[in-house]
Amino acid sequence: MTNRFKLSSIAIALALGCQTTYAIADEQATKKHQGEVEKIVVTGTFSGKSVAKEEASFAISSFSVDDIKKLAPKSTADLFKAVPGIWAESSGGVSGANVFVRGFPGGGDAPFLTVQLQGAPIFPPPTLSFLENSTLFRLDATVEFMEALRGGPNPVLSNGQPGLTTNFLLKEGSEDSEGLIKYSTSDYGLQRIDGVFSGELADDLYFMVGGYIKSSPGVRDAGFNAEEGKQFTINLTKQLDNGKINFYTRQTDDHGVWYLPSPLQVNTVDNEYTQIGTKNRQATIQYGADNHSETFDFGKGRGWDGSVSGGSVDLSLPGNWQLVDRFIYTKGDADTYGLVPNGDAVTLTSVANNGSNAWGAVTGDEYSGDTLVQQIGRWVVKKQIEAFTNDFALTKTFDKGTFTAGFYHSTFEAKDWWALGNQAYHVIESGGEMLTGIDCNDNGTFVFNEDGSPSLDDNGEQEWFDGCGWNYDINSIGDGETQALYAALSYNVSKELTLDIGLRSENHQIEYTVDEGLNGKISKSVSYDETELAWTVGANWMFTKKQGLFARISNGSKMPFFDDFRDNYGAYQSGEDLIKEVTQYELGYKMASDNYELYATTFFNEVKGDTFVRQPGAPAEILTNEAYGIEIDFNYYNDNGFSVNLNSTIQETEITESPANQGNEAQRQPSWQVRVTPSYDLEFDDGMYATIYGTLSAVGDRYANNENTVTLDGYEKIDLGIIFNLTDEVQMQFAVNNLTDEDALTEGDPRDSLSSNGRYILPRTIDFSVSYQF
Repeated sequence: MTNRFKLSSIAIALALGCQTTYAIADEQATKKHQGEVEKIVVTGTFSGKSVAKEEASFAISSFSVDDIKKLAPKSTADLFKAVPGIWAESSGGVSGANVFVRGFPGGGDAPFLTVQLQGAPIFPPPTLSFLENSTLFRLDATVEFMEALRGGPNPVLSNGQPGLTTNFLLKEGSEDSEGLIKYSTSDYGLQRIDGVFSGELADDLYFMVGGYIKSSPGVRDAGFNAEEGKQFTINLTKQLDNGKINFYTRQTDDHGVWYLPSPLQVNTVDNEYTQIGTKNRQATIQYGADNHSETFDFGKGRGWDGSVSGGSVDLSLPGNWQLVDRFIYTKGDADTYGLVPNGDAVTLTSVANNGSNAWGAVTGDEYSGDTLVQQIGRWVVKKQIEAFTNDFALTKTFDKGTFTAGFYHSTFEAKDWWALGNQAYHVIESGGEMLTGIDCNDNGTFVFNEDGSPSLDDNGEQEWFDGCGWNYDINSIGDGETQALYAALSYNVSKELTLDIGLRSENHQIEYTVDEGLNGKISKSVSYDETELAWTVGANWMFTKKQGLFARISNGSKMPFFDDFRDNYGAYQSGEDLIKEVTQYELGYKMASDNYELYATTFFNEVKGDTFVRQPGAPAEILTNEAYGIEIDFNYYNDNGFSVNLNSTIQETEITESPANQGNEAQRQPSWQVRVTPSYDLEFDDGMYATIYGTLSAVGDRYANNENTVTLDGYEKIDLGIIFNLTDEVQMQFAVNNLTDEDALTEGDPRDSLSSNGRYILPRTIDFSVSYQF
């Protein structure tokens, strides 16, 4: 039997009794030691060369293509749930996740996450408002594996991310031509075709092409094809006598509805509720000083329409020198169209003009006074981004270790146009329509003084009043540049003990202007230039061949990007540098044997100078946060086809400095979480085989806000699946997500923590696919 894999967090595995070869960096990992599984990682090494996982002096998890298949993630961020130390909220849909790392503070998005492709960051700013890195990357059959590095040498490498760096590597071609085509469907109407093909173009020149096209009404039925996407990837590799050259491009156009918090106090609302529908996907809003009107399609949701292209040069040079240069160029649109709840549900009688009823703006139907309604904001965010990054490193290998010196350079740009707010009362039902017969729904109005003269704002423009709530409109342009010199030394004190040290000096420049109000006047202007030093020191002691300890201390920074200046403009003007300083301590134990492996990492970190903004335009809370805990990644597998993975995190967080919340726990993050994933292989007499697998996820209570006044209850979730191999070429997969249809919450209302709104985890779904491999 061939191509059987265990479900565990490994990037490369040689299954018991068979041999499978993966391309890792410039090497082919083909080691097998009497049934022992060999794990190889490439992320986190200063030289970029692969090392055995148990010999790494940092905490890293890896996921092969078969691991990803069994996890069946609904989005890229959904995959991050399997990484110890990470709390990922992927309930917002295909884009727009919230990812938290080891108790680091945050109110949403993913400020301490970098997503790499082929070892280079897709977009240097980890988070901008309405854009986090996972939005820019879509999983498909062209991905070979993913690695997730927490803490460790992160502050010195790549874009200096102190938190989590995830690195996706693409499949490469070989001398043998091979391919796969897969059809997927689901109980929510998904139609998807994936394909990948690879082979040899000429001597030592290999190719891989692949992608997908898909369409569905969405996990929560919107009544129309709310999730649509396509992607195409080309990866070319030229093998040289002393290394290789790689080029790739990835073209993506994929979007889906932005799922938002639901009114929890309404008994007809459950985990299948969504604000969007055919009666409200098109809406006309007013924005700017002249109250211009425009109609938008809010069914577009959130997504990415752009390209990511790049490559690398990896050469072994005379004198034990190695040259590695990675480059990447990203350009496209990451727009957001959302129906955002504003406040609690109310009865129609409390807002109707006549105090009793109102009418549907689309259907004309009359709604009685006891109808429950809610303000829904029609938010529009148009975001154009562009970035180019180059990371060059030279490594010298000595008898006792290595020395690496490198230069990192990136330029990045974001052009934003926002029209936020635009509230109007809608009927509370999935796709509920807007109503007429309510003043603020029907018309906004200019504001006049008592004598009848126009009331002017601070800019001399006549004030506009929207009776249903606030508006926040901006037009901004931001340009940034980061240059960093870094160096690292690894020294083998003995065969068992290795020490390493890394330093990074980073210069960070930002030019940013904002027109708040869309009145053609610049209200905020930034010219920023700061240099910061990051460092890491680590030790690795392998007291047996497959068992060891590591210890590491690091200090790094999250540099400010465009939104940090907009939200903290007063602090910037008063001379604050807005740099978030991150100090981390780690102690890890690792052990690998013939049929089990254990990786346990304790951590303590402190983040100073973090800022939290409840919603754009609101004042910022500046705080210091501490956290400590332990991450456990345990895998067991035997010759009878049984395997199990245990992934667990226990942590304590505390806000140690804050104007009002000192002593509280960090919002949104559970004090414990655990995932248990068993898998069992079944063989049949005719040569067919099947793999039955499942995952039990359990998480503890969390607070929805820094004030710790709103508690989100813990929950358990069960996923099940079976992969059935009819032949060596034909495979079917059946997967059930959230088997018991648990209606737990991932968050409250981040814009109004006192409201009775919350976002559910995704409801039960059933997915089926059939693939043919040739």
